[in-house]
Amino acid sequence: MTAAKTNNSKYQIDMCRGPLGKQIVIFTVPLILSGILQMLFHSADLIIVGRFASHQALAAVGATGSLTSLIVNIFIGLSVGTNVLVARYIGEKNRIKLFQTTHTAIFVSLAGGVLLAALGLLVAKPILQQMDTPDDVIDMSVLYMKIYFSGMPLIMLYNFGSAILRASGDTKRPFYFLVFSGIINVLLNLFFVLVCRWDVGGVATATVISQAIAAVLVLRVLVTEKSGCRIRLNMLKIDWKILREMMWFGIPAGFQSSCFSIANIMIQTALNGFGSEALAGYTAAATWEAVGYVTGNSFGQAATSFVSQNFGGRQYGRIRQTVKYCAVFSAGMLFVISSLLLIFADPALALFNAKVSVIRWGMLRFSIILPFQFVSGIMETLVGALRGLGHVAIPTVIMICCICIFRIIWLSVVFPNWHTMAALIWSYPISWLLAVAANGVCFHYAQKKLFCR
Repeated sequence: MTAAKTNNSKYQIDMCRGPLGKQIVIFTVPLILSGILQMLFHSADLIIVGRFASHQALAAVGATGSLTSLIVNIFIGLSVGTNVLVARYIGEKNRIKLFQTTHTAIFVSLAGGVLLAALGLLVAKPILQQMDTPDDVIDMSVLYMKIYFSGMPLIMLYNFGSAILRASGDTKRPFYFLVFSGIINVLLNLFFVLVCRWDVGGVATATVISQAIAAVLVLRVLVTEKSGCRIRLNMLKIDWKILREMMWFGIPAGFQSSCFSIANIMIQTALNGFGSEALAGYTAAATWEAVGYVTGNSFGQAATSFVSQNFGGRQYGRIRQTVKYCAVFSAGMLFVISSLLLIFADPALALFNAKVSVIRWGMLRFSIILPFQFVSGIMETLVGALRGLGHVAIPTVIMICCICIFRIIWLSVVFPNWHTMAALIWSYPISWLLAVAANGVCFHYAQKKLFCR
């Protein structure tokens, strides 16, 4: 049973009709800004502890990134499945399936957040020890992770709630909420570090509080929403058939991201051998580069939402146009971002820590990654488009082989014979090029098959 209308909010976009290029820009710009603000939660932690505490505190926060990603990515993958299903059922105008999907997603986000909180508290110290985290930073890293994971239920709620809104074309309100919570985050960081002298514990607490505020605001929107995406808290439950579909789309994405994290943990472990100054410089550079990664990932999410909704609405001609627009826009914006970072590299890195040796390590990463970063944007678009078409296994296998396995082989074969920081960093752009080639071939055949059908 379907309904005639599921998309009646002024914030939402009908992705099956209208000027496609303009719609993609309207959809993606708030998504990019939202991603940058989420990144700024972490960046504010790094800048404040790096400038007002010590380079050991900066390294301690940076050392947790890969491990945190490994633990949370499976559930974040389920939010990708939520995005695909919600967009498809909006395209089909199927209110019943839409209701079942949104309520299952919110229930899973809260239950999964509780599970992740327990897991993070248990495994933080032993895994950081196995990663050879430097002795002068490990205690601070463990403290940061324990506080961060205590807020995981609300962090998951924000991610799943935002996925529902994005699938309907609403990227503006999550952005507004992150602006507000981001300001709160920075103010609390300064208060906890400068006034309370909590250092790493202070920035972790500020991050959890600000993310909780964003989650509550997103939930309020979903509860009061007038469209088919409205949530009724007394009707939250798991629809097992929907959950299986969500897992079919989401677990490969989460597994892929977790495999990325495993490869990055191995790189992080090798990086730790160069000392805390190298780790601090590497962390500062990677944090700035995250602006580019957020941009590429946002266009990948746009490709998933637009392709999925047009697939559900049988608007196949708009699918090919969506991928072209997203790939061109993503590559162009990443080229501009990378160029600006190269031009202003010294002051950008000094913002985190002004020590000359720390800046030198950060410059090394910039010089290798930034000229190739636009490739990662094209890669994200192709992966997002394949997921939107329902091909979840193909991009997952490609990304695991071309990114994860390749980097592990690189660490085992190349790095022992070329034992430098540069050798570690070169594994990133080479793996992107391989992934773009493979995903491009698969999308060509997928769209060919679609148009034949």
